[in-house]
Amino acid sequence: MSFTLKLRAFVSLLKKAVNGTETDFTSGSIDKAILLLSVPMVLEMAMESLFAVVDVFYVSRLGKDAVAAVGLTESTLSILYSLAMGLSMAATAMIARRVGEKNEKAASEAAVQAIYIALTLAVIIGLTGAVFATDILRLMGASAKVIEEGHLYTRIMFAGNFSIMLLFLINGIFRGAGDASLAMRSLWISNSCNILLGPIFIFGIGPVPALGVTGAAIATTIGRGIGVTYQVYHLFKGKGIIKIHLENILVKFDIIKRLLKVAAGGAGQFLIASASWIFLIRIISMFGSDALAGYTIAIRVVIFAILPAWGMANAAATLVGQNLGAGQPERAERSVWRTAYFNMLFLGAVGILFWIFAHFIVGFFSTDAAVIKYGTQCLQYVCLGYVFYAYGMVISSSFNGAGDTRTPTILNLFGFWAIQIPAAYFMAVHLDMGPKGVFIAIVLAESILATVAILVFKRGTWKLVKI
Repeated sequence: MSFTLKLRAFVSLLKKAVNGTETDFTSGSIDKAILLLSVPMVLEMAMESLFAVVDVFYVSRLGKDAVAAVGLTESTLSILYSLAMGLSMAATAMIARRVGEKNEKAASEAAVQAIYIALTLAVIIGLTGAVFATDILRLMGASAKVIEEGHLYTRIMFAGNFSIMLLFLINGIFRGAGDASLAMRSLWISNSCNILLGPIFIFGIGPVPALGVTGAAIATTIGRGIGVTYQVYHLFKGKGIIKIHLENILVKFDIIKRLLKVAAGGAGQFLIASASWIFLIRIISMFGSDALAGYTIAIRVVIFAILPAWGMANAAATLVGQNLGAGQPERAERSVWRTAYFNMLFLGAVGILFWIFAHFIVGFFSTDAAVIKYGTQCLQYVCLGYVFYAYGMVISSSFNGAGDTRTPTILNLFGFWAIQIPAAYFMAVHLDMGPKGVFIAIVLAESILATVAILVFKRGTWKLVKI
């Protein structure tokens, strides 16, 4: 085949990946399956990471106290993200397994029950966070000025958490059904609205008054709400594998119980990681708003690369779930190694760019010399572990796609609580290394965690999990 024909075939495959439909990935080329799944998932996560960077760019115009308020709120909201991601992983795993078994009715039933769980959690978290917003910031070590400026941001973000919960979950449902492009479009619509609404509510345009950091929360909640509306429309439209109709809207506690069992492990592993990040930001807050703002900016930039990589890892989860459902565990394993290899190439290249241009990148978000110093330091240290992260996130996602959420939960407990938190505190405080000690601890823990995950994955016990 000539180069021209190969190029046309590749472009045609890219168009198919972006346009997408629910697909059975239990046969044919593994590389082609990875491309069809990962392209929309990477684009989906790229938009999420772009929003994270644009959002902190807008907020950074308001000063370091506003950035600190966002950083502290995001660190506590990471608990919510953990629950949403855990439930999303459970939905992806169960729906992918049912699709692999050619049981579309059971796949739809699982989707509806997962939505019921998400709505229940959203109400509980929303009420709690809205009432105790000021106390949450104070507990996280915020100064009086940060609390004054950011408490409404925190209150709105918690009160509107249903949009976060449902956006994550329903995209997990679409991924499990093999329609990664629909999940991509949902997030693109959501975050495009976020980006457009951000400056309107933050700085005030036309009849809208300038609301500062509070406006960022309003824009985010509205944008994500629009994305959820788009998702729900497609679920009720009834043209895909997953359909919501009168036959499957009844509560089915047996399915809820199985979903919660898988989701508990998924949420557990992310809660462990999130708790670790909360401890880390609490340690950094001991060194002032400059360090906290620099860290917040750097982590948003890190997320800019990590989220697209997670898109590729999510592709591995769908491939594992569908192929295990079809009784093809060896094909599932081959899919994981190929995806991890591609992910390593991507993150390795990004890591090199971040190391070289760290000062310039952080300087784009702040002109404060101290903030730039801490942000540059954080970005350069963290990106040193990108090659390890690439394999670690794919392996972890693959365990979850198989329904084995227990193994990565145990691994995270070891990596984050036994290594990262103690090492960060010891180096930052007792060795008097300051925030640099925290940055080194992040790289150390993530690299060890990825290495151990690979060794455990090779044992193959995940192939025997039933859900």
